Amino acid sequence: MEILQEDILKFDHLDVLAKQVVEGFIIGLHKSPYHGFSVEFAEHRLYNAGDSIKEIDWKVFARTDKLYTKKYEEETNLRCQIVIDNSSSMYFPKDKKDGAINKMEFSVIASAALMYLLKKQRDAVGLSIFNDDLKLHRLPKTNAQHHQMLLSDLYHLIHQEAKQQLTSAAKSLHLIADAIHKRSLVFIFSDMMDSTNEDELFLALQHLKHNKHEVVLFHTLDKKHEVDFNFENRPYQFIDMETGESIKLQPNQLKDTYLQQMQEKIIRLKSKCIQYKIDLIEVDIAEGYYPILMQYLVKRKKMKI
Repeated sequence: MEILQEDILKFDHLDVLAKQVVEGFIIGLHKSPYHGFSVEFAEHRLYNAGDSIKEIDWKVFARTDKLYTKKYEEETNLRCQIVIDNSSSMYFPKDKKDGAINKMEFSVIASAALMYLLKKQRDAVGLSIFNDDLKLHRLPKTNAQHHQMLLSDLYHLIHQEAKQQLTSAAKSLHLIADAIHKRSLVFIFSDMMDSTNEDELFLALQHLKHNKHEVVLFHTLDKKHEVDFNFENRPYQFIDMETGESIKLQPNQLKDTYLQQMQEKIIRLKSKCIQYKIDLIEVDIAEGYYPILMQYLVKRKKMKI
């Protein structure tokens, strides 16, 4: 499946605005935590002992007989890291009907659209790819050559075969958190099918938030099969795409148990994302990337810092 330029251009009129204060290095669209006098006025605050008297607004003092200081915010560009889970389960389903996409294709096309927006805004964007380990980590940059290199990385992902590749999301996200040294917006595309202890995975997400990054998790699933377990009641050969293990049975033999465990897993993930203030986007790839991204970006554009 090709990444078409017209697909990416559909999102041209939307801007990815930072929801929380982020740190950057080029004057642009997004708020910075730094304060100064050659920048935009933000607010008045009551003077506290120890504050610099240079920041006192004497005109306000003359009107109110109270000491207030002036605070400012400069405008700066966003640093964004796009993180893609490249484990074998992300290439499900392997047998697709006409026009359907798998989880990896959704992730790649959505990432390309976000990269286009970030480039248009002169924002710095990087790319990380992981499966059982961190396979690629490109730091955020803004130049055209870097952008083309990232697109090349995405093309490679979308065309490679689904080999038996395990997941170690927790380990990889810890490495990514350590490698991002400035506050950034982090987009994660993953089905969160890590076979390791869930607590370790949640700690890795918390690590990113502890480092003051804004984290957006696109929980990418094939809802019909992976969440609702909607199969015809006939014998199937179920194969683990990551280990190659297989079992033959009829879906009704384990459907109730599967649905209960999957719902509990999703509820735990939602709870942790709320606790850590992570923006969780539930993705059903059957809906297609356009409505999911459009809904998210419209919502994001309305957010003001």
